[in-house]
Amino acid sequence: MSKATILMIDDEADITELVRYNLEKEGFDVMAASDGETGLQLARQKRPDVIVLDLMMPGMDGLEVCRALRGDERTRLASVIMLTAKAAETDRIVGLEMGADDYVTKPFSPRELVARVKAVLRRALRGQESNPRIRVGNLEIDVARHEVLYEESPVSLSATEFRILHFLAGRAGRVVSRNEIMDAAMGEDSNVFDRTIDVHITAIRRKMGKGADRIETIRGFGYKLRDREND
Repeated sequence: MSKATILMIDDEADITELVRYNLEKEGFDVMAASDGETGLQLARQKRPDVIVLDLMMPGMDGLEVCRALRGDERTRLASVIMLTAKAAETDRIVGLEMGADDYVTKPFSPRELVARVKAVLRRALRGQESNPRIRVGNLEIDVARHEVLYEESPVSLSATEFRILHFLAGRAGRVVSRNEIMDAAMGEDSNVFDRTIDVHITAIRRKMGKGADRIETIRGFGYKLRDREND
């Protein structure tokens, strides 16, 4: 974990330097950019493990940057922690829909942000340790390559979406609760709210196209990945 690379994208220099100091003290390699365009270019060139991304920036804002990161094969699997001064649930939902893995509300303590960075790195590592390849009907998941195919067509998912689908596929045909999904794919130390898992599931369904109905909602409880096409 100490060798992980973190990219900080924020137009407030004092916040950037404070975060850089605290992350470097924990042994991380830290890069920084003061605007969205430069940050996106750095992310594509250096491929950091975690991107700490401010939501409100002049020019290209954090949502635009996150959308571009998730649409690029070079950066789509990087973990994204969004910094936002907006605490409303609707703002957090928008961030998750764009592909953010976690969020921290300003003002925040550097210790909190360091903890969030470590948490997303742990989740990424945990997702690589089990069930390296799964096939459920027309759905194929390859953990080593971070690839998802449905009917031989690639499905481009964020890191968190990938872990959620991987967890469901490993329990195909079984009903799993939202809390089980949250603990397995995001961890107990993640910053979540009531609709977090639902937002991610909606994004996964949208990206799976005609395979969307393979993920069944169990009202009031959780979800099930159907293990047969005609379930």
